[in-house]
Amino acid sequence: MSVGVPLQTATTLAPRVMLVAGEASGDLHAAGLVAALRRREPGIEIWGVGGGESRASGMNTAVDIAEIATLGLVEVGEKGRALLRTYRMLRRELYERPPQLLVLIDFPEFNLALAAVAKRRGVPVFYYVSPQVWAWRRGRVRKILRRVDRLAVLFPFEPAVYGNDPKVVFVGHPLLDRVRPTATRERTLARHGLDPEKRLVALLPGSRRHEIERMLPEMAGAAQALVAHHGVQCAVALAATLPRGLAEPIVAGRGVSLPLIEGDTYNLVAASDLVLVASGTATLEVALLERPMVIMYRSSPITFFIAERLVGVPWLGMPNLIAGREIVPELLQRDVRADEIARVAGAILADPERARTMRADLAAVHAALGAPGAADRAADLALGLLRERS
Repeated sequence: MSVGVPLQTATTLAPRVMLVAGEASGDLHAAGLVAALRRREPGIEIWGVGGGESRASGMNTAVDIAEIATLGLVEVGEKGRALLRTYRMLRRELYERPPQLLVLIDFPEFNLALAAVAKRRGVPVFYYVSPQVWAWRRGRVRKILRRVDRLAVLFPFEPAVYGNDPKVVFVGHPLLDRVRPTATRERTLARHGLDPEKRLVALLPGSRRHEIERMLPEMAGAAQALVAHHGVQCAVALAATLPRGLAEPIVAGRGVSLPLIEGDTYNLVAASDLVLVASGTATLEVALLERPMVIMYRSSPITFFIAERLVGVPWLGMPNLIAGREIVPELLQRDVRADEIARVAGAILADPERARTMRADLAAVHAALGAPGAADRAADLALGLLRERS
């Protein structure tokens, strides 16, 4: 564990903030919030747990999220010791050098325990990106409301989940500020050697090693069938967090071209007619680009067995949850097979009217997420809370 500069002493006039983001998606949200806070308070000191994006925005990371990030209900054991060390270090800071504000981003089990410590020490707690209580463990709603002083949520249905408590504020989604193409379809296809006369199916198999290993082989098998029966072309958007060497053997030798494209995901998706996408943040990114999609999820059997009994919503994909109905198909666990993916995807490719309806539904999801500027609104809430307690 690489410990950075500790929080400033109580004699310093600049606001002192401890921030904890425990996963890659949280690091992105943290980066936007850190930048917005520093624009408003240039002398602010922000310290805690984050990643490369947060550091680039000016945060001092005592612990990098790579040391503690977990993958699922089973995989959490792999980094348990690092989690415990991190928790003890942050708890000690809260007792010995309490900040003026604790900012927590998602990572619910860890962060809610830390929030309880902060409340005992009289440190106000700002939670940005609500734990997904609407999906599972709704009993945590009261616990969260007891332990936080302000909760900034990203989805329009979330305030109602918390009984429209005044401390819960919908700020919109930070992805609205980032997700947009920077090139035309023609330029994107030309850049990657793709045929402008053919429809394009993009494969987004996820950003974690286990997702690639479990889903890319089935996606690639489906791509073979779609090329053969629908005359499309396919390309794989490879996440920056993954080495090419992991995906290359999976897509090689299939008799069809499956180029691996890095660093151009939004343009590739925007140029596509259909996207095969692993469940997660990417489904929301595809929705904001308003492209028809098939969502899929495949985990270890034990993780899925546990999650199936805990999850309390009828859909897994965020576009369907926001819409309140299934507007895009979902394939789970055993249904993530090449033949089934090809069947579901092929039905969309063969039905232009269905694809048009899907795009219209996704446009409505886009509109429901509000306007850009979520991080700025969250920063205003955080600083307002800090000033109330100063």
